[in-house]
Amino acid sequence: MDRLESLCMEKGMRMTEQRRVIARVLSQAHDHPDVEELHRRAHAVDRHISIATVYRTVRLFEEAGILTRHDFRDGRSRYEEASETHHDHLIDMKTGKVVEFVDEEIEALQQAIAKRLGYRLVDHRLELYGVPAEE
Repeated sequence: MDRLESLCMEKGMRMTEQRRVIARVLSQAHDHPDVEELHRRAHAVDRHISIATVYRTVRLFEEAGILTRHDFRDGRSRYEEASETHHDHLIDMKTGKVVEFVDEEIEALQQAIAKRLGYRLVDHRLELYGVPAEE
């Protein structure tokens, strides 16, 4: 049983075979696929999985806090497993590649800015958009 499937079971979700396939596909993803890409990958495993099933399953997983949805300005919602550890994203505007990173200086600066403005930071998302420097 993979990570997402275990999380679904812990949350009391009924796991159909199609949900298991979708959970496995998501657990194996090393990128941030959109629903169409998830469907393509799941359909390669089980040709009976419809795009509607993928949409419903993704929405269910997101509502349960198992998946995180991102909108990286490309018109598609993209997904990743909800992480217990924080990370930020750098999006290559030419290729759409998403690079995950952690930077302690940025984290400290965000905390300092919130404090200076009279707030205690409880959450944030940072998305950087760029193109390769050599161009």
